[in-house]
Amino acid sequence: MKAKRITFVRNEVSRRWLAHMVVLILIEAVVGSTAVEAAKWRFDVRFSQDIHPKAFSGRVYVILTKTNREPRFGPSWFRPETFVAQEVKDWQPGKTISFANANSDSLLSYPKPLDQIDLAGFRAQAVVRFNPNERTIGTAPGNGYSQVIEFDADTDFSKVEAFVVDKLVKRPKFRESKWCKLLQVRSELLSKFHQRDVLMKAAVILPASYFKAPDRRYPTIYTIPGFGGTHFNGMTNQPVSENNENEVEFLRVLLDPSCPLGHHVFADSVNNGPVGQALISELIPEFNRKFRSVSDPNARFLTGHSSGGWSSLWLQVTYPESFGGTWSTAPDPVDFRDFQRINLYRPNENMYVDGNDKERPLARNGGRVLLWYRGFAEMEWVLGPGGQLHSFEAVFSPRGKDGTPRLIWDRKTGVVNTDVAKTWEKYDIRLQLERNWKKLAPKLKGKLHVFMGDLDTFYLDGATVLLKESLEELGSDAVVEIHPGKNHSSLMTRQLRQRIRSEMVSAYLAKFPNSQSKNE
Repeated sequence: MKAKRITFVRNEVSRRWLAHMVVLILIEAVVGSTAVEAAKWRFDVRFSQDIHPKAFSGRVYVILTKTNREPRFGPSWFRPETFVAQEVKDWQPGKTISFANANSDSLLSYPKPLDQIDLAGFRAQAVVRFNPNERTIGTAPGNGYSQVIEFDADTDFSKVEAFVVDKLVKRPKFRESKWCKLLQVRSELLSKFHQRDVLMKAAVILPASYFKAPDRRYPTIYTIPGFGGTHFNGMTNQPVSENNENEVEFLRVLLDPSCPLGHHVFADSVNNGPVGQALISELIPEFNRKFRSVSDPNARFLTGHSSGGWSSLWLQVTYPESFGGTWSTAPDPVDFRDFQRINLYRPNENMYVDGNDKERPLARNGGRVLLWYRGFAEMEWVLGPGGQLHSFEAVFSPRGKDGTPRLIWDRKTGVVNTDVAKTWEKYDIRLQLERNWKKLAPKLKGKLHVFMGDLDTFYLDGATVLLKESLEELGSDAVVEIHPGKNHSSLMTRQLRQRIRSEMVSAYLAKFPNSQSKNE
């Protein structure tokens, strides 16, 4: 019995040892195979002298997708796909650069290195960021792009044909109509700041009676779109249908808030320049000269959503006597003690994880997380300047020694730089209202209206709640509403839109009671 037991134990040990060795051999085979495969992939890229005759320094991308669209139209926020990038210097026309394992140390990749991805089934395209004055990549006018190459299971990634960047993204044309006009103003302030010609742009939508009543003047609604929006969103072939009290109609101006570093939110900054001053002293006066507006500031109203919501609130607070009121919806963080659930002023704060070391979410749909802060930040880092998160730094941060905006958090660790956060205080709307309330209170009476959903997609509700509490303590008559069950998109119901317009009409008639057909 004892001999049999010993034999059994030895056999069991032998079987386990054999199984262990098999596993090791399989792992070695897989790792070895991966290493071999990893050594094979290589993407060569060159650009044609016909589209860019000079050497180029900047960022180059190879963008991949499994969709039917051209890869250069990605990646999207909520469905980001694979792409790689690298910085080049003095890259000559016709000269080939490569994206490969051999230079993997110089490559930026998202969401993970190509070595770890099965590339079969992807379609790829190279993009060169020739135009540094646009925030987008594959769709920015003047940027170069190549042909699309498709990969399948039989593709030999060591012999993929070269990506030849021989096409440029064309500048889109603003389509004017009888009811929609393009307003372009060369800004002396911004041109001097950037040392190049800078045009401020807007779409102007005319009211239905504009041509029938040539002597009539109209109040104006200035609308600021959110991140990614531009004046092109204002193109239309018809006037806005209105049925307002006293037959009031509005001129509408849809502003373009885009800039090379993202969305400038019309806040003067050391990185984007004096965009707020340029709006007040250059664009608005030119608009009043070209269109039949009521030039009195009390006939000038603001609105905007998301980054546009922050912009409209900022403009009203910063230039309280230049506008008759703001109706801001789902604004970006208006109190930096709750910057999408992050207290930027608290020591040892981290953008990526909370106090319990749990990953911080950036976007949600009800109870389901859509985006995480860390992953989104990593994607933007590979894309380069112009992303939403870095756009905040471009506005709020001082300029670093390298000429770029100082980072408020370490991109690797997520740790917040409290020294940089301190400099952000002058853009903290809640804080500025508290510090300057005695001076601002009479100028802002009846002018502040803020609307937010309590389930905001990007966790912007917390900051708005803090603003509401602060304004109540200050004794302000500001309207700050938190709408139950509403997110970033569903907040903007037809009823809220009509209410906002109706309140603008009432604010206008309070100052101009007999305006419907008179020349003010």
